[in-house]
Amino acid sequence: MQKNIILAGVGGQGILSIAAVIDWAALHEGLNIRQAEVHGMSQRGGAVQSHLRISDQELFADLIGLGTGDLILSVEPLEALRYLPYLAPDGRIVTSLDPFVNMTGYPPMEEIEAELGKTGRPVLVHAADLAKDAGSARASNMVMLGAGAPFAGIAPSKLEASIEALFSTKGQEVVDINIRAFRKGLQLSNTELHHP
Repeated sequence: MQKNIILAGVGGQGILSIAAVIDWAALHEGLNIRQAEVHGMSQRGGAVQSHLRISDQELFADLIGLGTGDLILSVEPLEALRYLPYLAPDGRIVTSLDPFVNMTGYPPMEEIEAELGKTGRPVLVHAADLAKDAGSARASNMVMLGAGAPFAGIAPSKLEASIEALFSTKGQEVVDINIRAFRKGLQLSNTELHHP
């Protein structure tokens, strides 16, 4: 088993928390993991991305090559487009449809959705609404993790255990909100998979 995952978004959207949850789960499954990150400036909405490589075999490189990404998991739709060249022919895009408009000339959402649609069957998520339903708009990153879970190569139950472990210091209410958010994303993605 090997999965190449690119996490994308802008600073302050919780990309590194998603990476930490996946990392913890993979390590506790005995898998090998390599990670490389680029941090933008969150106060300016700078791009943040992380390359995660997970395998049951030894890994030698941190970076994902062009055309070899199994999953692009993005919490910002325009950032999803930025990494399309990394997507493998059978790879999947899972992205939030909640734009973070941090520049003039931000393309209309219809154009972004049309480009995403060319990748096959992207999973498009209104993450902010689902996160609010779970109890906090700040949990939209966990909604996105849930939506990407079917393509990440790690059982959802293991990702939930990771959320529990990593958020436990913030109190049970925060853990519960993040798990509810994760499950809302997972449910959406599973519905998409079973209703083409």
